[in-house]
Amino acid sequence: MKDVARRADVSVATVSHVLNGSRYVSPLLTKRVRDAAGALGYTPNGIARSLRLRRTQTIGLIVPDVSPFFVELARVIEDHGFAAGYTTVLGNADGHPDRERRYLETLLAKNVDGLILASTLHDAGELAALLDAVRTPVVVVDRELKLPGVDLVLADNEDGGHAATRHLLELGHTEIGCITGAHDLPPSAGRAAGYRRALAEAGIEADGRWVARGDFEYAGGRRATAELLDGGEGLTAIFASNDLMALGALGELAARGLRVPDDVSVCGFDDVFPAALVSPSLTTVHQPLHEIGRAAVDILLARIAGEMPEGPARRLFPTELVVRESTAAPRFRESPTIRPEEASHDTQDP
Repeated sequence: MKDVARRADVSVATVSHVLNGSRYVSPLLTKRVRDAAGALGYTPNGIARSLRLRRTQTIGLIVPDVSPFFVELARVIEDHGFAAGYTTVLGNADGHPDRERRYLETLLAKNVDGLILASTLHDAGELAALLDAVRTPVVVVDRELKLPGVDLVLADNEDGGHAATRHLLELGHTEIGCITGAHDLPPSAGRAAGYRRALAEAGIEADGRWVARGDFEYAGGRRATAELLDGGEGLTAIFASNDLMALGALGELAARGLRVPDDVSVCGFDDVFPAALVSPSLTTVHQPLHEIGRAAVDILLARIAGEMPEGPARRLFPTELVVRESTAAPRFRESPTIRPEEASHDTQDP
């Protein structure tokens, strides 16, 4: 850096600011520094710098899958961290706790400055044991887990499930199916609790026939919808615990000749990008994903800098119902195989 500063006729501090992006430097001086660095073949030694500063300017992010929700969340976290001078190293657990443990060990071995984690582990005690010996700051997102010393950032899942179910009730539906995710996964449990609470407030006893377990995937949504439809007559609406399963419900209903929302209304949760593009567009519960991602980064960086107060932080963001085309008041369900216009062709006037 001294050689670069001498060649560019600037201070070493200016060279540092240009190469690290730590402070604004005029375009003219920036060009001189970069030209000098290029002429000398200079590349910053990241390992030496991290040893000196005791920081690597990296954060680790582990997500449970690469569904649209977590892809978008990862992009928000990566963008917001990058703007603050941090690069993000991503690990996809793909639904496997063993992969998550491996990524945790790898990222910690690489001395990331902090971790943002959406865990596949349903047992808070197991995750707490993994993190017990970790001195690296950790922020858990999208999971209501009781972990000592770990900051939490999440949306109000129960309120969102309640709002979705209440919307269907207000439209006049009383036999409302619910597609859950894994029962022991906190977001799924919270959304199902909201569903049951809304039914109870309306004086409707939750019927086990109208609850089917999914897996937060499209195929799981189709299977769960088939289970609901095969379990009894009368279903007029479905609340799915995420948009991918709601899209699966649309697929299964279409395959059976049932129209949405004329025959069955469908409501999802998350408000991922495809929700507004499908036909009919999907009524869903919007999670403030950008706010959640930015808050996770802000809390983590403040924790890294020693600027957070003692004790874990908990940020709970409200959700919002987004009404689109896939929900409407219940109507008389016509036969999925014989339409009135088709029947009229087979009927002769007397």
